Amino acid sequence: MLNPLTEKERDILIFKGTERAFSGEYNDHYAPGTYVCRACDVPLYSSEAKFKSGCGWPSFDEELPNAVARQMDQDGRRTEIICRNCGGHLGHVFSGERYTPKNTRHCVNSLSMKFIAAE
Repeated sequence: MLNPLTEKERDILIFKGTERAFSGEYNDHYAPGTYVCRACDVPLYSSEAKFKSGCGWPSFDEELPNAVARQMDQDGRRTEIICRNCGGHLGHVFSGERYTPKNTRHCVNSLSMKFIAAE
């Protein structure tokens, strides 16, 4: 069962939209905790994997185990990332940019996630 979503959240999670760069609440957010899927509450990313890429969206260099699936985007050029549990659109993943030693950047819409602070 999905959580209730606003129109903007539905546009991103269900209809694969994208929020405007530098507008998301988690773009410059670096508190310790876990980012979970806004639609189904499944943990997606640890704050330890988050890094500042300057791209305008929250960036992570790895997902939590078995949390995120990858598939070819409709444009045929990018790799889309979705919540493995509910299929909600998160954003896109890129490799080879050398931002981190893992050489991977998950570019995620803030509206696709909720943040749960570490206790």
